[in-house]
Amino acid sequence: MMTKRAWMKSSDCLSVTVLLMAVVGIAGCGGSSSVSYESVRVVDSEATGETRALFYNLRRLAPDHVLFGHQDDLAYGVDWWAEPGRSDVQDVAGAYPAVFGWELGHLENGAEANLDSVNFEQMKNWIREGYEAGSVITISWHMDNPVTGGSAWDRTRAVYAILPGGEKHELFISWLDRFAEFVGDLRSDGWLLSKGHPIPIVFRPYHEHTGSWFWWGGENVTPDEYKQLWRFTVDYLRDEKGLHNLLYAYSTDAVNTPEEYLEHYPGDDYVDVLGIDDYQALRTDSTITDMTRRLAMVVDLAEARDKIAALTETGLEGVPDDDWWTNRLLRAITADPKSQRIAWALVWRNANARTKPGHHFGPYAGHSSSADFVRFRESEIVMLADELPGLYRAGGK
Repeated sequence: MMTKRAWMKSSDCLSVTVLLMAVVGIAGCGGSSSVSYESVRVVDSEATGETRALFYNLRRLAPDHVLFGHQDDLAYGVDWWAEPGRSDVQDVAGAYPAVFGWELGHLENGAEANLDSVNFEQMKNWIREGYEAGSVITISWHMDNPVTGGSAWDRTRAVYAILPGGEKHELFISWLDRFAEFVGDLRSDGWLLSKGHPIPIVFRPYHEHTGSWFWWGGENVTPDEYKQLWRFTVDYLRDEKGLHNLLYAYSTDAVNTPEEYLEHYPGDDYVDVLGIDDYQALRTDSTITDMTRRLAMVVDLAEARDKIAALTETGLEGVPDDDWWTNRLLRAITADPKSQRIAWALVWRNANARTKPGHHFGPYAGHSSSADFVRFRESEIVMLADELPGLYRAGGK
């Protein structure tokens, strides 16, 4: 197992010469996994060098380390809103998360802010800030129902209507165009040799489709419709809009069998990350083993396909236990050598107490679990932003 210190040392060996090599897609320093940079195969054969490097480095890290992520971390916290450089995770642990999650719901309507009142222009700046810190950027999208105009939770059947030939297909195309415009604005401000380059994004659309609470999921869509929707989205964004800085993440809800997990799977040519959202398993000691088993299953499925496995959403509202981080989340991840091979674990947002009291999933200063989160981050396998190697550099053979 490669330690945190060894990883940080290996990242330092990237001189300006090696960095130049990385930008053009040539490998540099050594790593702990047998995967080689030359063997990397992502959905987009024209993916940017930094996007390929991100995929490669996440796979290289996954056997030994789990990146900790938090939704909306730079935008607001339990007792603050839009304070420059502020982060609840940083307040507690002294560093930014290694993964930043963001949400685009209401972008499709041309709104100025998303469904959680985060201004989209400010979000772009926070995404740049997270990227410059060396962290991973993930984006989800709770689209409104295109048939009724209701929210993402409006279960009226709609996927059939936005597929090619459907009555709402052109409307859906306009939504994807807005997404492409948003992502097209996500460019680096300052990294040496990469200024102005597109920021790599892990895009996670149509998530938790194994449940029926969204219009794109469960009994509201057939497996074939879902597969068509996914493939059309990738083809359009990659081939028509020319977005070559996306990795595509497929994430179910907390399913228990490979058959359930793969029922809607659009195929290896259309997925880079196999994820799972699991809010169910960390409520009691007796269910922790359920998460361990599910994570191990997803790791098996991902590694068989040369993909990345991740715990794409998790958490427990209010974090009710003082030792929740080490005794629940960390224990579930590390209980099996396979489950530990996920690339990251992202907890949901810390809603501002003025608007939604008690709706917090991450640490924050003064919470009873803060000391335990520090112990969690000091674990040999957990990484925050200050411990990351250069994820956007080619790394090594």
